Amino acid sequence: MKWGKRTIRLQTAIALMVCGVVILALAVTGVLIGKEVAERAEASLADKVWDTAQSMARSPSVIEALKREREEAGIQPFAEGVRQATDVEFVVVMDMNGIRKSHPDETKIGKRFVGRDEGRVLQGEEYLSVAEGTLGTSMRAFVPIYDDRGEQVGAVSVGILMDDILQAVSQSTRIIYAGIGVGILTGLFGALLLARKIKRVLFGLEPHEIAGLLEERTAMLESVREGILAINREGTVIMANTEAHRIIRRAGIVEDPIGMAIEDFLPKSRLRHVLESEHAEYDRELELNGMVLVVNRIPVMVEGQVVGAIATFRDKTELKQLAEQLTGVKLYADGLRAKTHEFMNQLHVILGMVHMGKGNELPAYIRRITDHQQMEIGTVSRLVKDPVLAGFLLSKWSVARERGVVLEITGKNPLPRLEGPEIVHELVTILGNLIENGFEAMDEINGPKKMEVLLDYDGETLTLIVEDHGVGIPVEQREAVFEKGFSTKGEDRGYGLHLVKKSVEQLGGTLTLVSGEKGMRFTVKLPFREEEGKP
Repeated sequence: MKWGKRTIRLQTAIALMVCGVVILALAVTGVLIGKEVAERAEASLADKVWDTAQSMARSPSVIEALKREREEAGIQPFAEGVRQATDVEFVVVMDMNGIRKSHPDETKIGKRFVGRDEGRVLQGEEYLSVAEGTLGTSMRAFVPIYDDRGEQVGAVSVGILMDDILQAVSQSTRIIYAGIGVGILTGLFGALLLARKIKRVLFGLEPHEIAGLLEERTAMLESVREGILAINREGTVIMANTEAHRIIRRAGIVEDPIGMAIEDFLPKSRLRHVLESEHAEYDRELELNGMVLVVNRIPVMVEGQVVGAIATFRDKTELKQLAEQLTGVKLYADGLRAKTHEFMNQLHVILGMVHMGKGNELPAYIRRITDHQQMEIGTVSRLVKDPVLAGFLLSKWSVARERGVVLEITGKNPLPRLEGPEIVHELVTILGNLIENGFEAMDEINGPKKMEVLLDYDGETLTLIVEDHGVGIPVEQREAVFEKGFSTKGEDRGYGLHLVKKSVEQLGGTLTLVSGEKGMRFTVKLPFREEEGKP
């Protein structure tokens, strides 16, 4: 976070901002409350001197003493008693001439009142005044004294020194400012705790780091080929990347999912189930308006609590095409590798015969190889017109010899003319996986290994039969072998026969399996009309 031209840590910035707000708020509050308290304290003291003066002015003993001149001795003890009881600075009773009849300093009794603010009270007016007298500057309450006939016989002045008022106000505000100080310290401590808590919640990241991660996250979400949909704990859609919008629009749904309940947007998404069960679901199929999606659903956990769920999905057709392309490439690559390996072995044999001086035997060896190749090429070229499929079958002969398997490719009628690389690719996938499955079945047996491949066409149906003499499949597993991921050979297997089944279904054909204790026979029948060039 930038502060002016300097970059400071988020924790420091939060602490400074919170502390500043707390200090400013408490300071303003303290000033306002302090002013109010000071005014109330001053008003309370003013009320005290005013009430004391009123009480003195109504005292019968004071009235009676003023009516009888020269009885100051009776007023002074009474006034001093009131002064000490009310804790005021002075209680001065004066006659109509302003002559004191009482005073805290008895030497001042009989002398004229000092302050020059007593004139109005001798004229019958009640008021408060601040003036400097013999005891110092004071706040005074002046009240006239009347006898029972309503005639003014004197006046009383009750006062408190201004220093005492200021001291009382200071004591009242001092408590407030002490409370403000405690509040500021508490605010500072709370600000530090809050800053540390926020820092911990943000995994110790600074704002610029969070911004960078957000940009990277957005870029990654938009770059992937899978649709990504996320919901929060309440089941509301909070995120959908561009690919998700594209796939959903292809399914005929044009609404923007952001902010919608997942049950209203995609009732069959099962994200609510994943949210509640807290268990992930992988590679599940979801039918959406005729489009089949392959979906992964996982709950989102934060500190051991589920806070949402995410679904990633892709069009199954696209995945199938990609898988088939990869499978076909692998089959082509395996065939070429075997063919190259066989050719290198033959070259090594020829080189060895030359070094051993067996040149006279070379023509017979080469003729034998040539005859063998011509026989294989002749058989395949007679049955298969497509060069890609023919080359693939020839490569499988090389693979069979490499693995010690006698491979026979036979057929009564040649296969029809094939139009389009997609059909050839499907046939490569079917034959390649069935032949490879047979090779693996015979890897587990000792003795002669033989495989037969039959290719035939009767004008309407294209027949492919692959039969091996290896280990058979138990009856209870014959249906399961076509399921994706099922295998008796370990993990990360069980995809070949599943792809065969999918390719056969894609071409509208049938696939049957016959197996005993030894050997398996796969029969594939595909409806095919040669004039159309495709199933």
